[in-house]
Amino acid sequence: MNKDIATPLRTRTILEKYGFTFKKSLGQNFLIDTNVLKNIVDHAGLTNNTGAIEIGPGIGALTEQLARKSKKVVAFEIDQRLLPILKDTLAPYPNAKIIHADVLKADVGEIINEEFAGINDIMVVANLPYYVTTPIIMKLLEENLPIRGIVVMLQKEVADRISANPGSKDYGSLSIAVQYYTKAETVMVVPKTVFVPQPNVDSAVIRLIKRDKPAVSVIDEEFFFVVTRASFAQRRKTILNNLTSQLPNGKELKDHIMAALHGADIDPGRRGETLSIEEFALLSNLLYPNFR
Repeated sequence: MNKDIATPLRTRTILEKYGFTFKKSLGQNFLIDTNVLKNIVDHAGLTNNTGAIEIGPGIGALTEQLARKSKKVVAFEIDQRLLPILKDTLAPYPNAKIIHADVLKADVGEIINEEFAGINDIMVVANLPYYVTTPIIMKLLEENLPIRGIVVMLQKEVADRISANPGSKDYGSLSIAVQYYTKAETVMVVPKTVFVPQPNVDSAVIRLIKRDKPAVSVIDEEFFFVVTRASFAQRRKTILNNLTSQLPNGKELKDHIMAALHGADIDPGRRGETLSIEEFALLSNLLYPNFR
């Protein structure tokens, strides 16, 4: 068994060998606790028939653990300076492949077809760069990729928002967007002390398992998300005021908004944070004919 990359001493040795310095602009925080990494991998439920996709492998600490537990790992790394380090640290793992690309610009579906032919169980497992957490998660979900789910480390604050329930201070349009596609749960809280350099915030690991079909049935997905975002534009405003001010021609169509709210049995004086995803679906379906 090869020595783990994610120990403080081995990490420091690797960084010093290559003279690597962290780029704050890329949100680089490397994990130096092997137990945390192994727990993340365990939460993904990998087998030797699973394909794993990683985003931001750093020096390969999580990649190594994924390679040991899965059939193949494909990791997207944007920082060219890390490529020779990864070539070195991952040399013992022929089932790990690094792609030098920005995952937000990559055709992930095409790469899955090329790299995971014959593999039917695919999971995304990553310690995400915190500055692009939400765009990456939404890209992976909106592109309807053939993945079973996503297990990622992110800021605890964002994890709380993603897994929040109606009526809580963390519940918002992000909660609805992610829960529309997946069943979401926070499975671990991770202290800042297990990273180098230490981030300013605590982290959490969230597990998103894709639903067979979306949580609710809507006439138009894009409009459904427009309605949910509008409803949370100003959290202290009522649902009626937010929709009137945020929807296109909302002021002119205020009577239609009122009628849709009544049709959905939603009090116009409620705030968006009190509505369930089912109520938002019904409301957007009633509003859609007047706003399409």
